[in-house]
Amino acid sequence: MYQSDFTEFMNGFLKQNPQIDSERRELRLTWWDRKIDLDEQRRFKEACVPQKPYVYQPD
Repeated sequence: MYQSDFTEFMNGFLKQNPQIDSERRELRLTWWDRKIDLDEQRRFKEACVPQKPYVYQPD
């Protein structure tokens, strides 16, 4: 089965550095797998100032 040079490199790199996979999973939990606070999202949307159609137009 064909594997690109990059895939072969990454497979070898991950075999030599097994801690990278656990760090990747831990960092994913930090940034992506979070519970969404709906109240905070609502307040953020309400606080946004509407943007003019052309931001460089002087008033």
